Parts: sequence; structure tokens; C-alpha cells
Amino acid sequence: MIRNASSSPPVVGVIGLGIMGEPMARNLLRAGFPLVVWNRTAARADALVADGAQRASSPREVAARAAVTITILSDTPDVAEVYRREPDGVLAAAAPGKVFVDMSTIAPRAARELAAEAAARGAALLDAPVSGGDVGAREGTLSIMVGGDADALARARPVLEALGTRITHVGSNGAGQVVKACNQIVVGLTLEALGEALVLGSKAGVDPRAIVEALGGGLAASRVLEVRGEQLLARDFAPGFKLDLHAKDLGIVLEEARELGVPLPGAALVAELFAAERERGRGDADNSTVVRALEALAEHEIPRVP
Repeated sequence: MIRNASSSPPVVGVIGLGIMGEPMARNLLRAGFPLVVWNRTAARADALVADGAQRASSPREVAARAAVTITILSDTPDVAEVYRREPDGVLAAAAPGKVFVDMSTIAPRAARELAAEAAARGAALLDAPVSGGDVGAREGTLSIMVGGDADALARARPVLEALGTRITHVGSNGAGQVVKACNQIVVGLTLEALGEALVLGSKAGVDPRAIVEALGGGLAASRVLEVRGEQLLARDFAPGFKLDLHAKDLGIVLEEARELGVPLPGAALVAELFAAERERGRGDADNSTVVRALEALAEHEIPRVP
């Protein structure tokens, strides 16, 4: 599956064509990989098929036809169902030489269990969750954190290089999901901190754009500020990464922390603010909507900046 000048690119399968999966699949097409796709809502594959992808009738068919099969789904139960469903799940097509790459964010325990089931059938399953949001998915600049067998990663790496600019092998199966949990702590707390800064600064009468520009030039600069700053100034909460999904991820984080006996007071606070926003019916909004929970507490709305 390693490409060289004389070899054809491997067939790649993508299962899950949502906010992240669809642009990732499109980048694979642009990179020249023959592509086989499946999505539970079949119509979501139509545009990709029109552009050259092939449609499969089941997850099993994707995995049977592809050398490298990528799954990117919403939650642990969705991933488990797609892999284990009988008779047409991904594992039903497992065979020696097959590489499965789950790029969803799921519980580390589930990642390890699914990898063991794949290995029992001769295949390799990598947990390779991503960071970078919808922008990174569209631009092919995702950070990919990989847990699993190094040889399997070497075979999958040319495929992953079409999706991200940083591919880090972080350890054995499950380690990728642990590192993604760490990532979601940092992103969640950074969004919350940015919200606090903008609420405080703007209530004190400072132009929110000036706050964002000043923070971006100092130690407080971050990728979160770079990607979400303009959207916050415009009060644009269209989902790049849904609050519901980040709340789910923090649930995984806190469950893992409980198992390990690690207190995470900051993550717990952000989870509560996310819960408040979900109660207000904003689960489908971008995760940056957490700022509105802080606005409600301060009785102050950050002015919209054109």
C-alpha cells in the first residue's frame, strides 16, 4: 500500500460522509486515490459519486474492495455498529493485509476492543482521531494522532498524508483516542477562556476586534483564536464542530479521568457550560457557542463586529 512511481494508488474506502468525512473523501479523490464510499443516508454520497467515487451498498463491501478503509462517525456506538454489524459490517471483510483506520472520536476502551477483534481476523485497525475541525478537513491540514501497529501506519500513511499535515504515532491501540481526549480538553478550555476574555473586555467597553487582534499577537495566540476568532466577532455559530459532538467528547474525557482517578476541574466546568447551551437548544451550533453561556451569566452580549 506504499505508493511509488511504478505502483497504482490503493483503493481507499470512506464510511461516514458528514461535516468531516465528506471533505476528507474529496481530498482523497483529488490526491488520485480510487475511492469507495458508504453513508447511512445514501444521498450524502451523491456528489462524490458524481465526481468519480464509487458507491458501496454496505460497510462490508467498502472494506472488501478497499486496501485502506477509513471510518469517521459520530460516537462510540455508531463505530461499534458499523464494524460489528452482521452480516455486512467492516469486520466481516477483515483479512490479512487489510488496514482499517477509525478517525472518529470514541472511547479508548472501545478502540482497543475493536482493534483486538480486527487482529483476530488478520487485519489491523488504527485509531486515528483528528483535530482541525471542518476547516482542516477541507484544506487537508488536519492533525492526526494515531494509535496502533507501526507497520500498519506505514501502509496507511500515504492515504493519511492526503488528509493532514501532521501525523503523529502516539502509541499502541487506544493511545490515539487518549491523545484526542487531551486535545478536546485544551480546545474546550481555550474556547471557554476566549469567551471569558471577550465578555469581560467588551463589557468594560473595549472593541472586541481589538481584543482578538491583541491576543493573536502575544502568548495567548492559538489555533482556536485564529480559526474561531472571526466567527465569534461576526456571531456566526454555524457548525464547524457541533457543540453536541464536543459535549460527547468531554463525556469520554471525564469517564476516562474517573477510571484513572485524575481530577479535571476545568474540563468538568466546560462540560457544565456545554450542558447549559444544549438545554437552550444549541446542540447543533458550533462549539464556540459556549461563549453564549458566559454571556448569559454576565448579562452581557459581546457586540457583533462587521
